Amino acid sequence: MLVDSPPEATAAPAPATPGRRHLLRSAGLVASLAALAVIAVLGIAVGAKQIPLDQVWHGVFHYSGTDTDVIIRDVRFPRTLLGLIIGAALGLAGTVMQALTRNPLADPGVLGINAGASAAVVSAISFFGVTSLTGYVWFAFAGAALVSVVVYVLGGTRSATPVRLALAGTALTAVLVGYINAVNLMDTAALDKMRFWTVGSLASATLPTVGQIAPFLAVGGVLALLLARPLNALALGDDQARALGARLTRTRVLAMLAVTLLCGGATAACGPIVYVGLMVPHVVRAVTGPDMRWILPYSAVLSPVLLLGADVLGRVVARPGELQVGIVTAVVGGPVFIYLVRRRRMAQL
Repeated sequence: MLVDSPPEATAAPAPATPGRRHLLRSAGLVASLAALAVIAVLGIAVGAKQIPLDQVWHGVFHYSGTDTDVIIRDVRFPRTLLGLIIGAALGLAGTVMQALTRNPLADPGVLGINAGASAAVVSAISFFGVTSLTGYVWFAFAGAALVSVVVYVLGGTRSATPVRLALAGTALTAVLVGYINAVNLMDTAALDKMRFWTVGSLASATLPTVGQIAPFLAVGGVLALLLARPLNALALGDDQARALGARLTRTRVLAMLAVTLLCGGATAACGPIVYVGLMVPHVVRAVTGPDMRWILPYSAVLSPVLLLGADVLGRVVARPGELQVGIVTAVVGGPVFIYLVRRRRMAQL
């Protein structure tokens, strides 16, 4: 009597080795950089006015002062460059905030930093007559820095915890938003000047603006990247982080300084743009896992892809006019974020 032999058990797939994970993450980062290069080219080539690619090339590399060259060199190129650095700043700031508060829904708005910068800019316009981005930058930095200090003091300084910081930031944000609305209602001239800035836009980008905020964003970006290891330790909880030798107070202070520089510059130049710093880190963690050494560089690359993509989309769908990038990121980012939360398994912090 023949007896069927039992079927061979299906072997479980072997877990990826550290070397293979590193290779996959590196390849993903290279692919992200390629996507960023493509979207940057689109940012220069695509707009409300259709310009053939040969004229785009001429405007970038053989500037001769024609109307088309002016559009390419003086309008679209600074706009794309500003989108690159602002996108990276928002992505890094959101990632740092989520790690600092151990809250996957956190972004700079949770600690009131965006609201502080916005309130300072509103005050500059209404009470001091500031009308240029050159003036906005300094007020935005001052407002963001002041709110950071107040939130940290209200959170308990040395005894500050993620929950205390988030609660202090939320309460302060409510107060500042009320102040902003009150000033706008009482000063219609300020409201007219701010109505495009408040929704978030790259349309007013100039090379001097880029040059002025770039050093601050660069310092904030480098500081955020250097905090990758301490933030990894902080994610384990305060007790384990101390056991690993992490200096919690210094890490939190430096993290808030980085976010202040990143958000202050971004808000001054473009207004409060939402969803970029919240959504991109979620997508990145689904690819890289919880290691901040990878999340931060990925976020710095993919956030400009989202921001510039939204800017290009806003220019195309409303021709011959355009939709501000802040509107597009809110409209597109909301449904995409809901889909990601419901359909994809997110790596935890």
